[in-house]
Amino acid sequence: MKRTKILTLIVAALACGALVPLSALAGGIDLYEISAPDVGLASAGSAAGAQDASTLFKNPAGMSLLNGAQAQTSLQLLYGNVQFSGNSKTQPGGNGDNAIGALPGTSLFITYPVTEKLTVGFGTFSYFGLSENYGDIWTGRYYIQNATLLGLTLMPAASFKVNDWLSIGGGLNAMFGYLNSQVAVKRPLNLPDGQMTIKDGEWGFGGNAGVMIQPCQGTRIGVNYLSEVKLDFRDKPGFSSNLGSLLAPNLNLGMTVPQSVMVGVYQELNDQWAIMADVGWQNWHKFGEIAVGVDAGTVTTTQLHFDDTWHGAIGAQYKASDKWQFTGGFAYDSSAVSDANRSVVLPMGETYRFGLGALWKYSKSVDLIAGYELAWSGNLPVTQGVGTSRGEVSGTFNNAFFTFFSLGLNWRF
Repeated sequence: MKRTKILTLIVAALACGALVPLSALAGGIDLYEISAPDVGLASAGSAAGAQDASTLFKNPAGMSLLNGAQAQTSLQLLYGNVQFSGNSKTQPGGNGDNAIGALPGTSLFITYPVTEKLTVGFGTFSYFGLSENYGDIWTGRYYIQNATLLGLTLMPAASFKVNDWLSIGGGLNAMFGYLNSQVAVKRPLNLPDGQMTIKDGEWGFGGNAGVMIQPCQGTRIGVNYLSEVKLDFRDKPGFSSNLGSLLAPNLNLGMTVPQSVMVGVYQELNDQWAIMADVGWQNWHKFGEIAVGVDAGTVTTTQLHFDDTWHGAIGAQYKASDKWQFTGGFAYDSSAVSDANRSVVLPMGETYRFGLGALWKYSKSVDLIAGYELAWSGNLPVTQGVGTSRGEVSGTFNNAFFTFFSLGLNWRF
């Protein structure tokens, strides 16, 4: 491949990184939906699939199994329904807006075989983040009005084929984290609310490592470990002018993007059918404190009491012809928070994913992919702030769900 073509792809990857989706997914705030094939499989088989360049993130050892230089890019539209409905115990203020709504996103991965055994690659994408906007007037405005938490990853990676049945790989997870949060501040005597703002951007670094085993033709077993990334957000809160001389210390909002382990299996049954499955774990209990507000004139941070989560997925591929392939998958994630500890800041719960996808071989070197996924969490009850000056927020996020529509392209050159 010409050097200019490689540089062009790298520049395009950096540009794509500016458009990553921001979404709070129930179960956690990690995204499995990095590429169009993931969407169409509900992420099943991600650690063992190794069928396109996005394996760079899901299991970098899989890059050694790809034929020639490849690029994989996906465009995505996410729609989230996270709408609060208060009950008789909640303070006045209304239910607010749908906190998520529609968000666009994209990702890009490039892999290049340097030798028969060594493959290198680069990816830009986001697998961690949220974006919420409840509006200015709602019952929970003293806990959160709107917030953006983004982790943008730049990942160089390499894979080495040890022998015919074993490959290993690893990558650097260079993540730029951005936090911007606004919360209303209650004033006495029914005066108009004030507002507090927290904003910071920090770099954090971690690693990604994988092993791929092929005990026989058509069978793959993959194990992937993604290390934690520490984002040491720090800021002195800013206040609107109607709050006068309200003082606050510099806040350390150190946050830990969780480490995870994923084990996957891919098995071809015949020339047309293949099945795949994953099981995984994410270390959410070390996440940190991002819930910031003003209670009785004092700026406070809140520990969100997260739990570790478990993931399971199963899916299938059907090759209908030389041109067409169809996929489907189901996944389950346990909740990162109990009903008793759920917060309006991050209203998460267990999640069921259902995905369908199609791949069309446009030419020998180009595949076009489409995928749809529903991530459903049902009703998420929440009670927060009992006995505090900010007031009680009590109700339910009814029928919480996310939908993903994704279009992708695999290019072999």
